[in-house]
Amino acid sequence: MDYLDGLNPSQKAAVEQTEGPVMIVAGAGSGKTRVITYRVAHLIRKGIDPFNILVLTFTNKAAKEMRERIMKVVGAEAKNIWMGTFHSVFAKLLRVEAQKIGYPNNFTIYDTDDSKSLIRAILKELQLDDKLYNANFVYNRISSSKNNLISPAEYLQNEHIQAEDLSSGRGKMGEIYQIYSQRCYKAGAMDFDDLLYKTNVLLREHPDVLYKYQNKFRYLMVDEYQDTNFSQYLIVKKLAANNENICVVGDDAQSIYAFRGANIQNILNFERDYPDLKIFKLEQNYRSTKNIVNVANSIIANNKNQLKKSVFSENEEGDKIKVSRAFSDNEEGKIVAEAIAQEQAVKGSRYSDFAVLYRTNAQSRAMEESLRKLNVPYKIYGGTSFYQRKEIKDLIAYFRITFNPNDEEAIKRVINYPRRGIGDTTIERIIIAADQHNITLWEVISEAHRYLDARSATAVSNFALMIQSFQVMTKTHSAYDTALHIAQHSTILKDLYSDKSIEGLSRYENIQELLNGIKEFSEREDIEEKGLDVFMQDVALLTNDDNDKNPNADTVSLMTIHSAKGLEFDNVFVVGLEENLFPSQMSLSSRSDLEEERRLFYVAITRAGKKLTLSYATSRYRWGTLTSCEPSRFIDEIDASYLELDFKPKQINTGNPFFDGERSAWQQKESFTKPKPASAVKTTSILPKAHVPSANFAPSDTSGLQVGMEVEHERFGFGKVINLEGSKPDVKATIFFKDLGQKQLLLKFAKLKIVK
Repeated sequence: MDYLDGLNPSQKAAVEQTEGPVMIVAGAGSGKTRVITYRVAHLIRKGIDPFNILVLTFTNKAAKEMRERIMKVVGAEAKNIWMGTFHSVFAKLLRVEAQKIGYPNNFTIYDTDDSKSLIRAILKELQLDDKLYNANFVYNRISSSKNNLISPAEYLQNEHIQAEDLSSGRGKMGEIYQIYSQRCYKAGAMDFDDLLYKTNVLLREHPDVLYKYQNKFRYLMVDEYQDTNFSQYLIVKKLAANNENICVVGDDAQSIYAFRGANIQNILNFERDYPDLKIFKLEQNYRSTKNIVNVANSIIANNKNQLKKSVFSENEEGDKIKVSRAFSDNEEGKIVAEAIAQEQAVKGSRYSDFAVLYRTNAQSRAMEESLRKLNVPYKIYGGTSFYQRKEIKDLIAYFRITFNPNDEEAIKRVINYPRRGIGDTTIERIIIAADQHNITLWEVISEAHRYLDARSATAVSNFALMIQSFQVMTKTHSAYDTALHIAQHSTILKDLYSDKSIEGLSRYENIQELLNGIKEFSEREDIEEKGLDVFMQDVALLTNDDNDKNPNADTVSLMTIHSAKGLEFDNVFVVGLEENLFPSQMSLSSRSDLEEERRLFYVAITRAGKKLTLSYATSRYRWGTLTSCEPSRFIDEIDASYLELDFKPKQINTGNPFFDGERSAWQQKESFTKPKPASAVKTTSILPKAHVPSANFAPSDTSGLQVGMEVEHERFGFGKVINLEGSKPDVKATIFFKDLGQKQLLLKFAKLKIVK
């Protein structure tokens, strides 16, 4: 059992506890992946058949990495483990069992664009206002319903849901959901949420199928359990009900996906489902310096709703965490870019050792501009993925029709691309004929002369014959040969090759790259099924985290904190630490939302290995207006003994429009740069205490505000108006606040109470 020798006592105990319900609470950087992979390897070494082990992850990348590690311990047997994302594993299961719930085994998987395209078509048919019934809103509403296992019929019968829709002016939501589900079913298609929703339906309505997979999956492991939603929770609970050999791994402190439906209560209440649960805590952080770990601990300690653990590091103490203060978002970008360039020049660091993390994608602009000016190479993550590009989706649509000719979204996408004389009028006639005769679009297309006029029918019949020839091809040729044939004979390659523009060349090269990927797929030795239909399923199930993140590219990484989860860098900059930005203004209405924002900050901090810098701006443009900003409350929550200012307090006022010569709160805290004893943690604050508004506080009408008046601000406290400038509605007031010094505020946003 030499593979166990490198584990610490907590890790080893978690690996060796193979029977019964187990929860592994894995702090950031605690070797979680190693524990999962060694635990699976240990099961196989003990004689458990790999076919009886199910491992569920949230990214294909994580599953691939785990499988490769397991293979190093147990060899080729690792190929037989059922391992992958929730969606890929249950898509595979549904391919086998789909006919029991009325779907073909070759069902199409609709991506988000396909779903929204179908929703827009339904809105048009129902003649609904697409601004009120925004396709994104409708899609998210349907997605949320499915993740909570609410069927269209239940949606329409639920009085609370109906009242909510009526009050928002969207009384047709239930009807849209019903039609959407019917159209997907008719097209032999499932959307991403259906893969879990339909699995729940299958296991609920077919006890024999549930029993079959309960006996097959005798051992279950779930990674990132804190990110599971209600639908995922129920599937796992049902599959584990017989044997209860279930192990969940996660960290409640890194639960940051509530907006996707993740329910932190799944991990917090896991012991209620399994009273004889054994809990193991992985508390040693191998990634970060002691200072970074201590800062993270001091932040997350402010959350009340959590599983208690004591994360520690035995690495070097490391640099203190810098706090940078800028006068604007552009200056913040400049400070970050210069720090990266200097560090790289002095220490010879790779650019790939640096990451800049922000709360919203819009913050990347200032960072990009500053990095470009210094010729620092960077890469933004979260942009359009390779498989979302138009030319790629066009060719894949041809693949989809070849295997499932009832796929209506794919048909509508390419029936006249490249152009073949089938105009919008003909397409509308096909749709009308299908509706009138209650048949699929493909049935109309394949018998075009029966339903369309002679001229239109000829072009449509030629399209049908082409697709039928592709179908014959799949039975005798490899995935690559079939794909190349379709690319050529659909004339997509010819169409793109004839476009000699830079964009056209790029699109042509992208198609070549897709074909290269299919060639590589068809030559893989670690998979048995290598058909083009299997490749398409893999593509449909790619997660955002699986997209091109080339570990060898020497570029600075720019990304949202949500995108950074699971990654690590030597040097991390967390920017935009301002109230109403981070924490987000949307999160300030409830404790649970604020605690999720704090967990997001915790995730950002724990991405850093050696050096961490926090920054904020005192002013930022929002909707074209320069507004003043307050430092985030999260900075104030950090034990000040672990921090150092990246500027001298006396420099704060120079050139800053929001402070005058009075002593600022930061100047009053000048002593905070000196180390504080541990006993002073709770009494030391690097930011002024928040003002508690008067009991009768209510914003006044400030249209008559005059110089000399005394006012109260709900956060800044009491102050005196010393100057007014500008014209309505953009009047700016310069106010001297007792505890903060001088600030300049736009009256239309300021929410001031006139005291006298």
